Amino acid sequence: MLDIRFIRENPDVVKKACADKREPDCIDDLLEADDQRRSIQALIDQERHQLKELSSQVGIAFKNGEREKGETLKNQAGKLSGKISELEKKQREIISSWEDLMLRVPNVPDSDAPVGGEEANIIIDSWGEPPEFDFTPRDHIDLGDILGILDMEWGAKITGSGFPVLVGDGALMSRAIIALMLDIHRKSGFLEIAPPYLSNRAAMLGSAQIPKLENDMYRIDEDDLFLIPTSEVPITNLMAGEILDEELLPLFFTAYSANFRREAGSYGADTRGLTRVHQFDKVEMVKIVRPESSRDEHESLLKQAEKVLETLDVPYRIKLLATGDMSFASHKIYDIEVFSPGTGKWLEVSSCTNFLDFQARRANIRFRPQGMGAPEYVHTLNASGVALPRLLISLWESNQTDRGFIRIPPALIPYMDRQELIEPRIR
Repeated sequence: MLDIRFIRENPDVVKKACADKREPDCIDDLLEADDQRRSIQALIDQERHQLKELSSQVGIAFKNGEREKGETLKNQAGKLSGKISELEKKQREIISSWEDLMLRVPNVPDSDAPVGGEEANIIIDSWGEPPEFDFTPRDHIDLGDILGILDMEWGAKITGSGFPVLVGDGALMSRAIIALMLDIHRKSGFLEIAPPYLSNRAAMLGSAQIPKLENDMYRIDEDDLFLIPTSEVPITNLMAGEILDEELLPLFFTAYSANFRREAGSYGADTRGLTRVHQFDKVEMVKIVRPESSRDEHESLLKQAEKVLETLDVPYRIKLLATGDMSFASHKIYDIEVFSPGTGKWLEVSSCTNFLDFQARRANIRFRPQGMGAPEYVHTLNASGVALPRLLISLWESNQTDRGFIRIPPALIPYMDRQELIEPRIR
């Protein structure tokens, strides 16, 4: 969340952020609730001070043998105590409303971000060239059928649509990519984590997944637990409620997890095959850093995600996202996209995001400067390093032969028992 002092002092900036991000503007309501919150706190403090004085006078009266006066003062103190209880009840209601409004204020976009929707995104860099074929390339669904490595019907039978089943060499390649990515990140100084796939409500709030995105999540009602939409949720919240020593920063984490998203409202859009699914594998990277270094750490995090694609020899391009295409919690986002020869489309495989202190304030993650000053909020960043389904689409389609076989990228061969080609197998 944003600092309430920043919102008070810069309401027009925050209102513009709401408009540019196409989020509801609740700033006037928030500031009104904030005024009520501060006013009632001042009134309660005043009444508590008066109660303290009355209580002291009660004790003095009884000590001096002034019983009647003592009883009168005691009665006044009881009424005042009841008044304070009523004020505290009203205060809890005001604070609850204030907290709800605070959670609905989006992060302020970076000044570099273009203003507008998806059409305003800017391609800022690219690497490699999409492959050219002397035959009509197949899409990944046809390749999956020919090679027996992807079965959407099995997934639909077990769970429902949007839950793919990778089979044989498809499953082996997926596992190999995950191992390769984790090795790349671990060797670059990231600490590997194997997180839970369930998260409590506090962790979802801390990472800013809810309340904004609650309808996109799979939830276990009985326990009020959520299937994680990304391992960013558990990793970021490893440090929730902590005050870290400055010398521990920066902290770099990486994790593989399955991820679960209902994708509410997206039904009918890109739902064939692996393009948009409800369960998918992803290797994630999270950084927890000093505020003054987060901009540089954002750039280096982007390079780390690029390293995966370059290792696999996958051409990609980088977009700087416009304000209307950014996530609620983000300050600045780079998207990395890979090409799908089978459809002629670019597909996002990583969003590299700087949140500044937005998540840290919600999760209460701070550090103590070495000079022993007051604790400060850290900055958090994350990036997919990278998501599997669309990477598999690009790898399969870009490395296909005219017979519908798939050449395995050299970097993956050691992870796939020296296998160099995926051919049809009877199952």
